[in-house]
Amino acid sequence: MSNNTLRTALAVLSLAVSTAATAAFPDKPIKVVIGFPAGGPLDQHARLLTDKLQAALGQPLIVDYKPGAGGSVGADAVAKSPADGYTLMLANTGVAVINGALYSKLPYDTQRDFVPIARTAMQPLALLVTPKLPVQNLRQFIDYAKARPGQVNYGSAGNGGISHLVPEMFKTATGIFMVHIPYRGSAPAFTDLMGGQVQFMAESIPQAANYHKQGKVRALAVTSRERNPALPDIPTVAESGVKGFEVVGFYGFFAPKDTPKDVVAKLSEAFKQVLTSAEVRERMVSQGADPAFLGSEEFARFLATETPRWREAVKASGARMD
Repeated sequence: MSNNTLRTALAVLSLAVSTAATAAFPDKPIKVVIGFPAGGPLDQHARLLTDKLQAALGQPLIVDYKPGAGGSVGADAVAKSPADGYTLMLANTGVAVINGALYSKLPYDTQRDFVPIARTAMQPLALLVTPKLPVQNLRQFIDYAKARPGQVNYGSAGNGGISHLVPEMFKTATGIFMVHIPYRGSAPAFTDLMGGQVQFMAESIPQAANYHKQGKVRALAVTSRERNPALPDIPTVAESGVKGFEVVGFYGFFAPKDTPKDVVAKLSEAFKQVLTSAEVRERMVSQGADPAFLGSEEFARFLATETPRWREAVKASGARMD
């Protein structure tokens, strides 16, 4: 047998083995790593999808929590896992595109160390004020803040998070100046917003919607392109006169780089199938996230445009986590 013939035979054999392995995938449980403690928004999102994904893939999906460093501990663990499709990461905006600008010594790079599987949801925020403030809409708030530079405070769930960066983007878009007051989580920030110790906050829906409906805070606008079903009477920021302002967080699944393309495609198709379920979509909306599937290649393009946008927001905010 000539060398060329041998090489051809080996290539055919390798392709056959790879195809057989992909056809069998998955033949054991799949682990989904979340870089945050149990019980949070990402955990709720994962558990909403895993049962339906089990039916689509024929194997259970097991959620594994690896909290620490803004989700970086979990991301690093997944990046170093075998690239076989059996270890996935569920990431939010912070893990996927903010941390790279926020941490000077990040152990992973999203675009270098992972292959996107699917974007599953977008998460709009509401711009809120304390009811003690004499404003009824976003235009009035902008005028109020412009007349009092440095006298208006805004609360966030912590430095460098989306509830910190969205107000910074809003400041840039409107030319107002507010002082950032970081908290350890959104709960204490909400407490001080309700009490008037801070005057402004950007927070995800539906938590913001619940407090608004109870009269404990006042929602002025939502940051998405369209109005949100949880706050149907509240206009978008763009509707309120800040043209082109659209800032929405997202959730998505990733696998280690070099995961076989056929495995990526099979996983991506399973997510697409699950997100067509009316039950899943309704429950997702009730959790404050809008179903927004993108396949692997489309998700990669989305990340390529979002990453520099959030990098600029981090730079403008001056936030660093070292």
